[in-house]
Amino acid sequence: MQPIHISYFSDVLCVWAYIAQIRLDELKTTFQDKIAIDYHFVSVFGNAHEKLEKNWRDKGSLKGYSDHVQNVAKKFEHITVHPDIWMGAIPSSSMSCHLFLHAIQLLEIKGIVEPHDKVFEKATWAFREAFFTKLANVSDRTVQFAIAEKLGLPVSMIQKQIDRGEAYAQLAKDFDLVKEHTVSVSPTLIFNEGRQRLNGNVGYRVIEANIQELLHNPPGEQSWC
Repeated sequence: MQPIHISYFSDVLCVWAYIAQIRLDELKTTFQDKIAIDYHFVSVFGNAHEKLEKNWRDKGSLKGYSDHVQNVAKKFEHITVHPDIWMGAIPSSSMSCHLFLHAIQLLEIKGIVEPHDKVFEKATWAFREAFFTKLANVSDRTVQFAIAEKLGLPVSMIQKQIDRGEAYAQLAKDFDLVKEHTVSVSPTLIFNEGRQRLNGNVGYRVIEANIQELLHNPPGEQSWC
């Protein structure tokens, strides 16, 4: 049986995606080769500073959003958030992160790094963790290179994927998929060729139930219930 394909859209700077990582890890442990997760980005924080200033102008501005993120994080024991989140060196755009991460993903696709090492997934988590726990300005290329070097990745090859335009092409594919599936929430999981989706802070058991349903009732063979 072919694995269940899950398209997973997220923004690196989204606290809900940061929270949801543990659920993805559990899915991979539970279902292993029965599922295949395709990672994509949706730029919720493509213009981070202006977006927050506008949307939180009447709710305390950046300080109000910082308080909101901290209050959300307090409900989840598995994550840590810096007390000055969104108050320190604020990333200008998550798109810079997404471009750089796609360049790392290309290293896996081309076999420049060992695919089994899951460097793209590790790098994505490293970016999130650096931002949420250390206030790292992960939209800055210098910071991005530092994270890559810490992971032992060949930074010159990463830069080549960007310089040649190939990383931009991967990011453009995300834009097309976001438009095709009308994705506006981070994280969003899409199953069954777009016929099923889960948006935002969805619990693990709900995600698991959707996968179990597809495993027991493959597309074209769904039961009436």
